[in-house]
Amino acid sequence: MNKLEEKYKKEVIPGMMKKFGYKNRLAVPRVLKVVVNTGFGKTISGKTSDETKKTINGISEDLGLITGQKPLLTKSRKSIAGFKLRENIVIGAKVTLRGKRMYDFMERIIDMTLPRSRDFRGIDTASFDKKGNLNLAVKEHIAFPEISPERSKIIFGLELTVVTNAGTNKEGVELLRALGFPIKI
Repeated sequence: MNKLEEKYKKEVIPGMMKKFGYKNRLAVPRVLKVVVNTGFGKTISGKTSDETKKTINGISEDLGLITGQKPLLTKSRKSIAGFKLRENIVIGAKVTLRGKRMYDFMERIIDMTLPRSRDFRGIDTASFDKKGNLNLAVKEHIAFPEISPERSKIIFGLELTVVTNAGTNKEGVELLRALGFPIKI
C-alpha cells in the first residue's frame, strides 16, 4: 500500500468524519481518478508530416514516462477553418490514472513536482469546481523528476484534473488539503 493511500485511510477519513459529521466511512469523499492531458496545438502547426509524427511521439513518450502509462491520442471531432483544424487529426494526448498508479502520481505531484515548479506559491481555491474537483496546470513538463531537461527537445505544458466524489467545493478542498496538496488558505 502506498503512503498516500495509507494516510487517507488512517488520518483523512477520521478527520473528515469528525469535521463534516459523516456517520459512515464510505460517505467520506475520495479521489476517484487523475486525468493528465496535453494539447499539441502550436507545437505541430506548420510542420511537415514527418516532423509532426516525431513531435507527437516525443510528447507521448514523455507523458508516458511521467504517468507510467501509455497515453491515448485524442483526435479532433470536426473541422474548424479558423483554427486550421481538419476533422479526425491528432490534437492531444491524455492519460487517466486510477488505483495504485493514481496514488503514486499524486504523491510525486505533492512531494516533488509542485515544489520544483517555477514561481509556485500554492494552489488557489479558485482552481476547484463546484463539485470539489481540482484543475491544475503545470507550465513545463520538465518539472517532473522523470524528465531530464537536456534530453527534452520540446517543452510542453500539462493539465491535471483530480476528480473526487465530494458533493461540494468545501469538501473537495478539505479532502485534498488533508492529503497534503499545498492549497492556499
